Amino acid sequence: MIFLKAFVVGGIICAIVQIFIDKTKLMPGRIMVSLVCLGVVLGAIGVYEPFAKWAGAGATVPLLGFGNNLYKGMKEAIDEDGFLGLFRGGFTSSSVGISAALIFGYVVSIFSKSKMPK
Repeated sequence: MIFLKAFVVGGIICAIVQIFIDKTKLMPGRIMVSLVCLGVVLGAIGVYEPFAKWAGAGATVPLLGFGNNLYKGMKEAIDEDGFLGLFRGGFTSSSVGISAALIFGYVVSIFSKSKMPK
């Protein structure tokens, strides 16, 4: 049942984002940045954490979850280090995900051919 809930919630989030991409003139990059910022705001007002506990990976894997993760890392670092934690917290909390994306992207690029026009 946990997997079904995560699948449905993640699917609804992705479907809403796809509707925004199809029905607005916003570029996909702006929509993605907006999702990260929305995750930060929802985390800051205390809404996202209970939602993420209920929905599981369906809420933590999309970009909203990444924004919430950045917020949590920055909040913890600010509590520990004060103002300097503002700069350290986001990097610390998201470093594993960013590193994985870079490493897997590089590995895939080794085994695939670019289809860019000449």
